[in-house]
Order: sequence, then structure tokens, then C-alpha cells
Amino acid sequence: MRITIVGSGYVGLVSGACFADFGHSVVCVDKDADKIAALKAGRMPIYEPGLDALVAENVRQERLIFTTDLAAAASDADAVFIAVGTPSRRGDGFADLSFVHAVAREIAPALRGYTVVCTKSTVPVGTGDEVERIIREVNPAAEVSVASNPEFLREGAAIADFKRPDRIVVGTQDARAEAVMREVYRPLYLNQAPILVTDRRTAELTKYAANAFLAAKITFINEVADLCEAVGADVQQVARGIGLDKRIGPKFLHAGPGYGGSCFPKDTLALVKTAQDAGTPLRLVETVVAVNDQRKRAMARKVIKACGGSVRGKTVALLGLTFKPDTDDMRDAPSLAIVAGLQDAGARIVAYDPEGMAHARTLMPEVTYAEDAYACAEGADALVIVTEWNAFRALDLGRLARIMNAPVMVDLRNIYRSQDVRAKGFSYRGIGTDPGLSQADKA
Repeated sequence: MRITIVGSGYVGLVSGACFADFGHSVVCVDKDADKIAALKAGRMPIYEPGLDALVAENVRQERLIFTTDLAAAASDADAVFIAVGTPSRRGDGFADLSFVHAVAREIAPALRGYTVVCTKSTVPVGTGDEVERIIREVNPAAEVSVASNPEFLREGAAIADFKRPDRIVVGTQDARAEAVMREVYRPLYLNQAPILVTDRRTAELTKYAANAFLAAKITFINEVADLCEAVGADVQQVARGIGLDKRIGPKFLHAGPGYGGSCFPKDTLALVKTAQDAGTPLRLVETVVAVNDQRKRAMARKVIKACGGSVRGKTVALLGLTFKPDTDDMRDAPSLAIVAGLQDAGARIVAYDPEGMAHARTLMPEVTYAEDAYACAEGADALVIVTEWNAFRALDLGRLARIMNAPVMVDLRNIYRSQDVRAKGFSYRGIGTDPGLSQADKA
């Protein structure tokens, strides 16, 4: 099929490359001419494992092309996927739909023949109705169906998630549009990916509900971690004990410094606003948002406590800046609040991240950036593990202890066994553990 993807950011580029890899003919469109030029030259605007090779192969096979000409791309498409950003709106936290609406207005006059216009961006309930209204207002003769097809991709594992999804949600009550969407995803038939076809509003809400539930699960185990520290229990064992219950499951039960990224923070805020506007406030989600925001700053206080109650004039080394490993995404990363809290307390910050430093420099220009983990730790009064990159899991602890000014480790991801770290002379603090325990102690 002929597919046009509008927006060549994270969702759009991954989706376009994967659709092309299925054998479809895909055009990825973006208004940013520099981004399109870079993509044509093989340079990715984001870091996602395997994406550069996937894009290169499908460009070579002439199944994937990049352009700034939206009208031409839309006019020749069987399906147009809107995958532009929907950031939180300043003031109230509601999703900013200006980019989505602008795409609808621009493609409307260009549509030729029957076309399915599908929102893949995460959008509030009723957005599909407005997209359809805009298109029909601009081009009353358009032969078009508007559908919803939310994405469920995890940064760092997006290609695998797209090709082996837990489910595909399609929101449409138009039989012709459903047929087109089933053909788009037909290559996944052998993977037996279940397709849930529902109405458009239900599909839109499903994405928000899924992300809010996962955010609540993370926030729950983080609060349990605080209780574990207070009573001398081990949150890792608590998480394992409840995660073995099939009704709960083990995923998203890893205590840490709070959730961040491009989805959970903005989607929970947007869902809260939608519910308030509908007169049915989601108090649980409102609390999740508040607790998560407070937790990030609390991690700075945890580091300060580990340093004897003060970091004024001290150097704190941070390993990891992105909100999770295998991405360069700094959006709402816990490191932003941690750095701010430590700097407010008078600390000098040195940091290292395998992929996120280019973005981090624009957000935290006052931080000193190191070339590797050891250069980051040299002369530091404390070492804080913020992101669980694989490169940090087997550091030479003896070397770290020798080059640091004070051997203090605050492991916000519980990737080390406390006895191993202490055996090298460190003072060690994990998350949600008794002072003598960590994630792997009872493995």
C-alpha cells in the first residue's frame, strides 16, 4: 500500500521505517528541511537501536523516501498517518493539538480518491472528530475516513514493539476504513498480533488509559520503596513477591527516581485535564502526577543525605541523564530535577551519558560533561547512578574508589549489590532497600 507518514520524529520515523520494511511504499514528511536533508543523508534525528540500519535498507530498496512536500505525498496515499507532536500546553497541561489540526487543514485539499486519514499521535478523546470536521470543511468533496491508531512503542525497543506488538488498536466504525487498516497491518498476521477494532473515541482513550495505568504502577512501587526504607524491608523482593501474581505481573515494578520521557508525563496531564473538563476527575491519576513530580526532587535530597547532609562546594558525578537507557530522550528526565536540586544546594555537577549529552547540554549548560564514566567520577565526592545503561553495570569499583575524592555511591536504579560496592570501600545507598541490601543481594 501507499502510506504517508506526517511527522518524522520518534513515532513517525519508526512507524514509517517499519511499514516500509513490511513491503509498503512509504513517504515520510516533515516541515523541517534540515531534518529531511539529514535523513536523506542517512543521519537519524533520534537515537533508537537498529533504526539507522532499518532506514538505510528501506531507502536502498526504494520503499522509503523523505520529503517536505506534504501535499504531493498526501495526494498519492491510500492512508495518511498523522504522527506530529502533541506536547503539554502551557498553563493547563492539556495536549496542544495545533500541529495535528494544521496537518488536517494542509492535507485536505490535496486528497485524491478514497483515503484513510489516521491519527497515530497521542490525542485526547474527540480529536478524530475535529480532524474530520476540518477536512470536510476545507474539502467537502473529499472521499475520506478518519481513524485512530494509537502507538504503543517503548523508546529503546520501538522496532521490536512495532513488529511484535501486544495489540493493534484501530478506532473506526467505517467498514472500508477497517479493511484498509487491516491491509496495512496484514504483514503482522503471522505474528498473530490481535487487532482490536473499536470506535474512534474509545481508541483515543485507550492510549491514555494504558499510559496512566503504567505510570500509576511505577509510582506505586516508588512509594512502597520509601516505606521499605523506613521499616527495613527490600523493595526488590516485595516487587518480586507481588509481580509473581499473574494479575499484577512483574513489569513496571522497578523502583527508581520517577518516570519521565515523552509519554507518561504529558499523557497523564492530558488525561487529568480531559477528565476534569468532562466533570469526572481522575483523583488517582492526579495523585500519580503530583507524587512523581515530588519524587524527582526528593532524589536530590537523598544524595545530599548520603553526602553527610551537605553538598555545598562538593562535586557530584552523575552517570546517566536520559530518562531511560537506549535513547537520547531528555524530556522530563529525572536527571533535570536532580541536577537542579543539587545545584541549588551548592554542588558542582559532572555528568556522563552514552547518548544524551548533546541534548542535555542545551538544557543544563552549567553542568560539566565528561568523556566516559571514569572521567566523570574522577575527584568526585559522590557518584550517582541515574540511568541504568548497560555500560554502567560492570564498572571497575576499585578504580572508581581510587579516583574519587570520597567513595560514596547513590544507586538510584539498584543495579549493584551493596556488599560488592562496600567491599571496595564505598558508602552505598540504593532505592527502597535496607542500608545493607540492594537489588541483587538476594538473587
